[in-house]
Parts: sequence; structure tokens; C-alpha cells
Amino acid sequence: MTVSVIVPVRDGARYLAELLDAARAQEPDEILVIDSGSRDGSVEIARAGGARVIEIDPQDFAHGRTRNFAAEQATGDVLAFLTQDATPAPGWLAAHLAALELDPRVGVSFGPHLPRPDTSPMIARELTEFFASFAPDGEPALQGPGDEPFLSNVNACYRRACWEEIRFRDVAYSEDQAFGRDALAAGWLKVYAPGAGVLHAHDYGPVEFARRYFDEYRGLRETTGHLEPVAPRESLSYVKVQVAGDRRWLAEQGVGGIDAARWTARSVVHHGGRRVFSALGSRADRLPPAVRGAISLEGRTDGAGGDHDAVAVEAPPEPTGRVIPPKHDAHPLDATLRVLRDGPAPLLPAAPETAERDRLRIAIVIPHFREGSGGHRTICTLVRGLEARGHVCSLWLHDPAGIHQAEADSVVRAHVDEWFGPVAAPVYKGFEHWHGADVVVATGWQTVHPALLLDQVRARAYLVQDHEPEFYATSADRLFAEDTYHRGFYVIAASPWLRDLVRSRYGADGTAFELGVDHEIYGMDPGVPRRDDTIVFYGRGATPRRATELGWLALSELRRRRDVRVVAYGDSAPNWEQPFPYEFLGVVAPTELASLYRRATAGLVLSLTNYSLIPQEMMACGLPVVDLRGGCSEAMFGENGPVELANADPVAIADALERLLDDQAEWDRRSAAGLSWAAERTWDAAVDAVEQGLRESLRVRAR
Repeated sequence: MTVSVIVPVRDGARYLAELLDAARAQEPDEILVIDSGSRDGSVEIARAGGARVIEIDPQDFAHGRTRNFAAEQATGDVLAFLTQDATPAPGWLAAHLAALELDPRVGVSFGPHLPRPDTSPMIARELTEFFASFAPDGEPALQGPGDEPFLSNVNACYRRACWEEIRFRDVAYSEDQAFGRDALAAGWLKVYAPGAGVLHAHDYGPVEFARRYFDEYRGLRETTGHLEPVAPRESLSYVKVQVAGDRRWLAEQGVGGIDAARWTARSVVHHGGRRVFSALGSRADRLPPAVRGAISLEGRTDGAGGDHDAVAVEAPPEPTGRVIPPKHDAHPLDATLRVLRDGPAPLLPAAPETAERDRLRIAIVIPHFREGSGGHRTICTLVRGLEARGHVCSLWLHDPAGIHQAEADSVVRAHVDEWFGPVAAPVYKGFEHWHGADVVVATGWQTVHPALLLDQVRARAYLVQDHEPEFYATSADRLFAEDTYHRGFYVIAASPWLRDLVRSRYGADGTAFELGVDHEIYGMDPGVPRRDDTIVFYGRGATPRRATELGWLALSELRRRRDVRVVAYGDSAPNWEQPFPYEFLGVVAPTELASLYRRATAGLVLSLTNYSLIPQEMMACGLPVVDLRGGCSEAMFGENGPVELANADPVAIADALERLLDDQAEWDRRSAAGLSWAAERTWDAAVDAVEQGLRESLRVRAR
């Protein structure tokens, strides 16, 4: 493997010659220095030390952006990053290369920061103990998903393929920490290589250290969402423990007397200041710009999430009404407002070969959910199929209304696995830990605008399971839902009818898939006797497009004519009081549904928009189904196909059900046609079509 050593520099003359000599002695293929306006002779030192030098304007420098630029200019298969004050120890490069070879999935290695001889005891102890914790036995340590994401570009070595997939975030600070988290989330491994050490220590005075911690923890908040707690009692205990550790270290190094007392006092100031200014740094957005700039070692005036300074306005002399306190940090449609006001986040370049990778990183944004949600069940079924094909998936819950606010992350994950089937993908509440993707997938109109705000994405796709504007009467929600089809997402629609609708009405490009059947659950069982009097009704009243009231009126008419057994399910509680007795099952597990379908006489499932998954699961169990004539149901099943279609009239629906109860030949014909139709629908075929749609979204983006 060829190696490029990359060193961003600005006024780094103090250690630069030493660094270049030590790096050159380890025989990399090139040394690249990116200088951003040095005035101390660093450029001349770098050229004299054999480095290739690229000079950039100081205004163009940013930790993530500049390192991405440097990697693009470098030629090596391996990108070894150093800071301008990190001198490689003997064996540094060999240890990194050995670490990268430990496993094909290793994308990055990092090594220890060794204190210089004049390093203060607090920093020397902290560096030594901190890095020793990664490998207590002194051997290289592999780290994967769930491990500590720590990474430091003071001393890190990247496999180019890993950098090309992840790239550094364009952030002002902690781009390395963000890369560590993103790489692990994407399925890469990293290695701590204890033999790949560099001499390095920031040894500022007490005030400078405090200001540095302010910047450092502000960067952690920006990139990882870390919020340092404010806890005076715990902070006092922390300082006591750290000072005791420094005194022990001093004793082990043979430092005593006045020197020990002086360093003890310095230790108290150091650790106390760290506690205070790290908490301030993670709350930088709450401070006035002048205060932020004064505290920051880099002089930055922006806050942790950017500069959100409010414009002062003169308050009215007296309010005319009751003040209502906010219930949330932002309006539930805040993402919609931000997109309409500021536009979407820019997309990363998408080269043609990206679409052909064996493994894509796919981030799926989902709305809030509850037990029995058919749309989420379809999403998780598709995710399992994509994961089986080697893709790395993640689920991101967009829940601005706070439906899941009181639920721990583990509870949300447990509900996903229990209600919709287990997936390997991590489930995130919100976007605090967003780490980018090849394709981000919106799965409902409420998720489109949040997906448009996500950065580090190469393409956007829209899993359209229904024509959602029809869920609403004339309203703002209907307008917002319609807007989502104009946002440039590549549509992957859950029927050819739905694809053609969004294409003709909104001009959205896309493809289609057909819903599958889990044939291991839904199928015939000749040994199970079938009743001749049972109607199974999908009566999900919480979903208006299911036309529940129309179905209940039809069943009431049927009961007026004859004695039939009605079994309803789909809601967590009964949603309609009927003038006749019926059985209510609530939300039912798939295996129980299959057992019910094998014993019933006819199924009633009404769909006013896109066709439903449920009829084909009924048909796979040999159960004839009644649905509504026209629209997608007729487009999918045909006028006289496997499903008995009826006009949207309770009397006509009752007539259709009665035909299936009385006419055995018609029942047999519909049952056989349904079995044949369902047999051709598989989730493997659906996943194949969705996978091709995701790849096509990247191809369209590349074109």
C-alpha cells in the first residue's frame, strides 16, 4: 500500500522540521503539507524537509473541509494524518500499517499521544492513562459498533476506501470524533495501535487550557451532541479525584517539596477550569457572541449549532392575552419551515460507480408509530431484505410531536423489533447522531423535509406507500404533503398505479415495487376446517382511508339479511358501536391472523387510496376478499380478478359478501384466483425492486 503523510500547518515552525525528519525516516511515499497562511517560515521549512506544499487562503481553512481537500490531493492508498506539533516516534508508520491489515473491515487506526519531556504532570498523566485504557495488554485493539468512537487526527491513519465512503464532516471542530462515530455506524472497524505513538501535548497556561476546553466541548456538542452536565457536587468530587491522581503521578516521577506543592495548586485550577469551561462550551449557543469570542481560544463567536442571536424588538407595553409557554423546542413542522425558507442541504458528489457498490449505506427516516402500523411493518420487512443483501441500514425516528419522548431508546428499539419484526439496523431518536449515508430514504410526507436538511448524503429517495395528500381535507397538511413530491426525491412507489399517479400529477421521477407475501406465515392448511358463516373485517378506524364506517354499514345490512359471524381487528380498542354482536380481536400477530384467515369464509378490506397488503395475505390463505371498485384496487386486481370488487355503497358491499357466502362456485373461483395471484408476490421480488430503485437514485444523481 502506498502512503501519504498529511500535515495541515499554520505557523507550525516550532516542531515542523523535527516532525518532517521523523516522518521521512519511516519512508512514506509522499509527505503533503497544507499551509493556511503561515508567517513564521513554515512553508520554507516544509519544502526544505522534502514535503509537497499546497497553500490555501486562511479563510478557507476548516478542520474537516481542509482534511477532505488534502485527501483529494494526496496519492496514497493510506492517508496518515498528523498535526503540526505531533512528531512520529520510531515504528509509528509500521504500527499503523500493521493495524490496518488486522481485518479487511478496518478503515482507520489511531495511536497514542506521548508526552514530551517538558509536559506538565496533569497532561502527562492524562495522556498516559487515557491511551493505556484502550489496550491494557499493550496489544492492538480492534473496535467496532458499540465501542468508544474516540478518534484523534493528531495521529490517525485512514484506508482511502473508508475515507471516500465516510469523509470528514465540514465542522469547525472535532471532525475526527465525528468520523469515528460515522465509520463505526457504517460497519467499518477501527484499531488502537499502541506502537504508533507521536510526541505531542498541548501544554497551555491555566487560562489557555480553560479556553481550549471551551472550544473542544463546543465541538463535541456540534458533532456528537454531547452535553456536559452541570453538577457542582459531582464536579467537586471529580476535581478531588483528579488532583489525587496528579499527586500520585508526581510522587512516582520523584517530584516533591515545593515543586509538588506548586503543581498541586496548578492541578486544582486545571481540573476545576476544565469542568466549568467544558460545561460552558457545550452550551456555547446560549452565550452572547461577545462572550463566546472572548472565551474561545480560536476567537469563534458562533454558537454550538451556529449563530442564533436574536434580534431585539421592542415589547408591547402590555400583553392583551394570556401567555402560553412553549411545550417543545420547535414547532412540529419546523423542518418544513426551514426547507421552505433556506432550501435543502447540499448533496455530496455521486460518482457513477457509487450506485454499483456491493454495500450501500442507507438511512431510512421514519415517522412516529404505534402497534399495528402497516407502513412501518413494510419498511422493516424491506430493511431486513436489504440487510440480507449486505447493505448497511439505519433507522432515524422523526418525532417532533414527542409521541415517543418518554420512551428510552431501548424501548423504541424493542417496539420496532416486537411490532414489525427484528432488524439489525440501529434505531435513533432524532438526528443528534446523524453520520451521513449514500442514500437517505423518506418514508412519509412528514419525513421528507427533515430528510432534505440532512448533510453528508449522495442521493435522496422517497418510499411512497400511499398518496398522502388524500389523507387530509383541504388544509395546510394537504399542501405540505403535495409539496413533498416536488422536492426532487427519486420515488420508489408501492404499486405501479401509485408511481404513475405521482409521475403524471407531480412530475416526480421514479420506479415501483409490489408488496410481497410472507409465504412462511400465510398459506393454505388443508387440515384446518373452514367455516361458512365468518366475515373477517379489517376495521382500523384510526385510519380514515380504510373507510371503516362504510364497512360497518355494509356489515349491518348483511346482518339484517342473515345471521353471520363478524370478527373485526386492526385497532387497539373497539371503534364503533354496532346494533349487532361481533368479536373484536384488537391488534393481532401475523401467525394468529393466518390461522383466522384459514378458517373464515370471506374477508372485507376497504382501501380508498393505494391498495393494501392485507388482501393478498388473506388470498394466500385461500380467503376470498371484497374491496372497493375503482382506483388502485381495480388497477392492481382487475375488474374480474382475484378480488370481489364492489361500489362504495354499503348495500353493494353487502351484496358482494352475500354472493361469496351463497355461491360456492364463485367462492371457489375467487379463492383459486387469489391463491394464484398471491403466490407470485414475494418480498424477495419487492426488495429486489427497492434495491434497484435505490441504485437508480444514485445513477440519476450522478447523471
